[in-house]
Parts: sequence; C-alpha cells; structure tokens
Amino acid sequence: MIDIVGNRKWFFLISICLLVPGIISMLAFGFKLGIDFSSGTVMTLRFSQQVEQGVLRQQMSQLGYDDATIQKTSEGDFLIRTRDINSDEKIALIDGLEKGLTADVTVRDLETVSPVVASEVARNAAIAVLVASVFMILYIAFAFRHMPSPFKWGVSAVIALLHDVLIVMGIFSILGWLVGYQVDSMFIVAMLTIVGFAINNTCVVYDRIRENVRKGISRDFAVTVNSSILETIARCVNTSLVVILTGLALFLFGGVTIQQFIMALLVGVVVGIYDSIFVAGPLLVLWDRGLKTGSKAA
Repeated sequence: MIDIVGNRKWFFLISICLLVPGIISMLAFGFKLGIDFSSGTVMTLRFSQQVEQGVLRQQMSQLGYDDATIQKTSEGDFLIRTRDINSDEKIALIDGLEKGLTADVTVRDLETVSPVVASEVARNAAIAVLVASVFMILYIAFAFRHMPSPFKWGVSAVIALLHDVLIVMGIFSILGWLVGYQVDSMFIVAMLTIVGFAINNTCVVYDRIRENVRKGISRDFAVTVNSSILETIARCVNTSLVVILTGLALFLFGGVTIQQFIMALLVGVVVGIYDSIFVAGPLLVLWDRGLKTGSKAA
C-alpha cells in the first residue's frame, strides 16, 4: 500500500518548490494586468465586409496595438480591448484599420475603464475570495461537526485551497513577464472554477475519512487518512480528467482569445488534484498529531 501520509514531508517539499518561484515572481514583478484591473478602452467594431480575426489581429499589431485582445461576437462584430486611448487615437486607429483592411468600420460601442473603476474591481475580487474562504471554513466545520476538532477540517481544506490558488497566481505572474499572459476578469472566472473543483475533491476525500473514522478501520488516524485517500484517488482523478481533456482541446483549437483562461483552468485543476490528494489529508494528520502532542504536554 502506498504510504502518502507517511511521505507527506516529500509532498510538502514539492509544494514549497512550486510555491516559492511564483511568490518571488509576484513580489518582484507582480502581474501583467488586463484592462479590467488596470485601465483601458473596450470597443465593438463592425466591418462592411468579412474580416478574419487573424488578419485583424495582425493589422492591430502593425498599428501599435500588440496588447489588444480581440474576440469575435455571435453577430460577426469584433470586441476589442486595448490600452486607454483618447479620441484622436481612436480616429487614427479606425482610419488605419479602414486603409489596412480596405473596409468601412462602424464603431458600435466604446467605453473606457478608468483606473479608479479598475482598482475597485480588483479590491472587490479580493474581498470576494476572502469572504468565500471564511464561509468555506465555517461550512466544512459544520459538515464535520461530529468529528473531533471540526474546525481543523475547514482550516485544512482552505489551506489546501489557497495552496492551489497561490500556485496558479505564481505561474501566471511568471507567464505574464515571459509571454505576456494577463490577469483579467476571465482569470477570476477561472480561479472561481478552480476553487469549486478543488474544494469538491477535498470534500470527497474528507467525507471518506469521516466514514472510515466512524467504521473504526484503524486506531491510528494516519492509517485511516491514508486508506481514505487511496480509496478516493480514482474518483478525484477521473472527475478532473474530463475537464483536463476538454480544456486541452479548447486550448489547442479554441482560438487565442480563450487560451489564457484555459491555461489558468488547466493548471488549477491539475494542482487541485495534487493538493486534494497529497496536501489536504496529510494536513489533517499533521494538525491531529500537533493537538495530541499539545494535550500530552499539558
């Protein structure tokens, strides 16, 4: 039988190796922020004749808008997000597109995200994550209220969850400065999806631990946790594997506009599998032994 709990120090070491480079990158370089969290202009353009998205992207780059995000709408228009531009720059951009693409351009919608609004969005997103973490601790503690020290179940689950979130954020900080990946509203959507998958897998593992504790399969809590993890590995992996395979297909064939979202989702789901199996359960054992050591000392 594989002793995951007994080798927890090695798995914690792997987690540290994954966390440290990302934390250093976040502290040293921060993130390459998208328009939602910095500032910029969002416009919807309609062309008088059919224009390929790749051709439009190339033309935007030639006009000096390499950082523009371009997405085709269901109506055939193009939603473009780029840096903050004034009215003169907007006119120059439209003229440049008309000449370069030999098509008339109609601006159907245009709005500018100010730095104040962007900072408020970022602050609200951070508050939402903190509030969600507190409620998850309370919910899991309530769900496992019949177990000894139910609070430790909630805290351990959230620590494992933050482990997942920090790794994804660190990787995106590194990718931001290497290949220009941005943190925007879609990144937040990906993070919330990741949180859902990770906490679901962790609760599956914890639920099996609770069942085995009630059955009394071993007087040693570490043995119970290890057996429970091994019993739930297949379920955790199979559940996430569907998302991973679908995500890979979308990353390869879904187009440039959703690649960063899919990348965040893929990294988060993979790390979520890891922390549900190799971090969340061993944390319970570590906490349980700490409590027992403290009680003996008292």
